[in-house]
Amino acid sequence: MTAELVRGQNHPLSQARLEIRVSAGTPIVAGATLSDESGRIHGVEWVAHPGAPTLPGLEVSRQAAADHRLAVDLDAVAAAVHRVSILLAVPTGVGGPVTFGSLAAPFVAVTGLDGTEVASYTITGLDAESAVVALELYRRQGAWKVRAVGQGYAGGLADLLTDQGLPQAHQLATHINEAVVRGLARSVPAPPPRTADGDRSRQAAASTLGQDQSGSPYGVQGAAGPYTAVPSPAAQTSGTSESGAAYPTDSPPADPSATTQATTPAAPTAGGPIDYSHPRRRNTTPPPPPTAPPAQPGQPAQPVAGDATGWSMEERLYNQVWGMFEDLARTTAAYRSAVDFADTRMEREIDEVLSDPRSRIGGQGDAAREKARAKHTQLVDQARQALDRDLAQLTAEADVVEPALPPAYARWDSPVWHAYRVPMEMPMALRLGDLHVSESDRLRIPMLIRLPLERGLWIDSGRTGSSDGSFADSHELRRLAMESAVAHTARLLAVHPAGEFTVHVIDPAGSGAQALAPLVQTGVLATPPAVGAAGVADVLSRLTQRVDLVQMAVRGGAADSLPPGFDTSQQLLVVNDFPHGFDDRAVNQLRYLADEGPTVGVHLMMVADREDADGYGPLLDPLWRGLMRLTPLPDDHLADPWVGHAWTYEPALVPPGSQVLQRVLTEVATARRSWRG
Repeated sequence: MTAELVRGQNHPLSQARLEIRVSAGTPIVAGATLSDESGRIHGVEWVAHPGAPTLPGLEVSRQAAADHRLAVDLDAVAAAVHRVSILLAVPTGVGGPVTFGSLAAPFVAVTGLDGTEVASYTITGLDAESAVVALELYRRQGAWKVRAVGQGYAGGLADLLTDQGLPQAHQLATHINEAVVRGLARSVPAPPPRTADGDRSRQAAASTLGQDQSGSPYGVQGAAGPYTAVPSPAAQTSGTSESGAAYPTDSPPADPSATTQATTPAAPTAGGPIDYSHPRRRNTTPPPPPTAPPAQPGQPAQPVAGDATGWSMEERLYNQVWGMFEDLARTTAAYRSAVDFADTRMEREIDEVLSDPRSRIGGQGDAAREKARAKHTQLVDQARQALDRDLAQLTAEADVVEPALPPAYARWDSPVWHAYRVPMEMPMALRLGDLHVSESDRLRIPMLIRLPLERGLWIDSGRTGSSDGSFADSHELRRLAMESAVAHTARLLAVHPAGEFTVHVIDPAGSGAQALAPLVQTGVLATPPAVGAAGVADVLSRLTQRVDLVQMAVRGGAADSLPPGFDTSQQLLVVNDFPHGFDDRAVNQLRYLADEGPTVGVHLMMVADREDADGYGPLLDPLWRGLMRLTPLPDDHLADPWVGHAWTYEPALVPPGSQVLQRVLTEVATARRSWRG
């Protein structure tokens, strides 16, 4: 039975390996401190945080998220540690809430590896505090207990760490916040929560591992196995946070046989509010996903394209792809955690043998070491078997889903482009490339980003540590970066209805002329690429004035009173070879567009090498952090929004020699001319 704690109450812990689950509804930072009998931290090496997430017996999240799973192995912490404090903090400098008083009350639960709750605590009464000690696990007379603390600090992490006796508290608090900002900048943005009921339908694979093999003191999965029906990011908020980080839900799955009925708004009563909802609006539960063909006895269920909830096949495929992304993230994290646990266990067992002088002589020590290594091999092999089983299921699903993807989600070599026609409405999302992890090089997950874009894109033309070992000089990288930008731009044009997406290009030195040729020759650009300092100033001036005008209209409640003939389409500015041709005024205008443009439909795509702009120093740091960094070559710089592991990104490029880009852009240009009349 779960103990629901109140502030100051404690509860005994009967097991050493635990998970601390945190749910806040909004991305927050989770960490932990180790302290001695007097509650003092001995140094920064006793603090686990996103910049240093792993300590002996303890692992915390690598980035801010609305939901966290912290892994604890109390048997593995140092003997000098008598208290493990779980701390939460509101990240600063990321544009969100700055105090807990602006958030829902955080919920913290202590669970076993099988997910069974041992104790829980809802932290209420917070107001101006921006950091809080939620729980503490403490050692008392050889046994461990958990206590609900709920001590908040208006001065944030710096005051919290100072109160626990850390001399470098302010420096460490700054370092933690910088790590959080970096993590959010590199994280693949998760889709927003949806009101649709039901989770991603997937048959859970039963785990064949025992308690030792199913996870680790550093894991994110419990003994139920690494592939136990993880809720989709598209699931209802009962199973998914705003940041996209999923957590188990107790609600039963939607009944596939249930029928949905439209909700008719009630007639307004006298003196009551008027219900303006349309009687035909689809505000009910979406239809269930298609049912997979019945599996043969002893065989796994066959995957089906669109195996997720949604009103349309496009929405179902989008939710299914994100479910695959999350499943791969979690099963890989479980495998890595199991390997870490096996390594830690082997080292501990060997250290115990070597610590006894009697076992160092004769064959006793050799036998003990061989036994430890054999156990390590067994644990790793069992973890790999579980991973391979899950990868096989995901690969089979990917083989079914990929051919069913619509143009916005499909690769450039997909046959769907041969029948391409300009759409009548904007799709939910856009494919920017593929993602994969080192454990499953063959399996590629489409990287889908919601439309309209919420952040600008930065195609990094500088040197990167390409994960495939390829090497390209600076000129080749700039060419590849520009080709990648053109491919992304063409896809954006192709997925928007005619007249609803306008592209401007700044190419001050004309260095991107060859790559830009498909856009220029087909006539899909609003104007020819701007060159020289005068061209840069003209384009930036027009777009900043546009942002100012739309913002004033929206703030004044006169969004329908824009000047006659005003172009209401989404705008994309592609900037090549930054900062060449940019003076200080142009740089400030570019920063303004990056910050304010997306909210009024003006988006930025930069093709640049950050080192070229080193002369501006930290002035441009917010610009780079505010853009989503993409690379022209495979590179492992992106992180998932659940466990924060690094993923290798591969850009969505047009196959060499293919004419698909020319055909698609020609179709777009023809539709634009017809639309203009």
